[in-house]
Amino acid sequence: MSAPTFYYAPGTCAQAVRIALEEAQAPYQLIRVDFASQQQRSPEYLAVNPKGRVPALVTEEGTLTETLALLAYVAQRFPEARLAPADAFGFARLQEFNSYLASTVHIAHAHRPRASRWADEPEAQAAMQRKVPANMSECFTLIERHYLGDGPWVMGEQYTVADGYLFTMAGWLKSDGVDIAQFPKVAAHHARVAQRPAVQRALA
Repeated sequence: MSAPTFYYAPGTCAQAVRIALEEAQAPYQLIRVDFASQQQRSPEYLAVNPKGRVPALVTEEGTLTETLALLAYVAQRFPEARLAPADAFGFARLQEFNSYLASTVHIAHAHRPRASRWADEPEAQAAMQRKVPANMSECFTLIERHYLGDGPWVMGEQYTVADGYLFTMAGWLKSDGVDIAQFPKVAAHHARVAQRPAVQRALA
């Protein structure tokens, strides 16, 4: 069985999937997609992922896209790594958190570097970009209060794919004009995740 091929770009949410692959000690081939040269829009890459985005994981069974789906796949493909709760309710809670990161937090962030997706007029784009710090602060206030409890990880005592995902998005706060120190639990979590050998390999 050949190793899957993972397409990523630095600084994107694909980092969360790369962390999960490293945590699972999964074999994979890594291909960097160069956003600076618009490689994600090339015919070659669009044949892999017609959305023109990362991440994408090409497996023997087919190609998977979307961070949320890839994180669930890695967790279930490598159950011995224990990167997701085994019970139905626990897995649903994991998916609830990851869905919030994908559908709300990521969109709030994207209004700064990708405002042109939502408006053509420069003044409209600028207005959206000005709102990013407030929106990201609101998102992370909710995470701080309702998702990070007494345990070291998002799901309590068990490290899961949610932790690498939160680590990735918390890493965007500075560029979005938000001081992570406003959120002591998020900041402590970010520091803990950064210490993990798998995370250091993923970031190398």
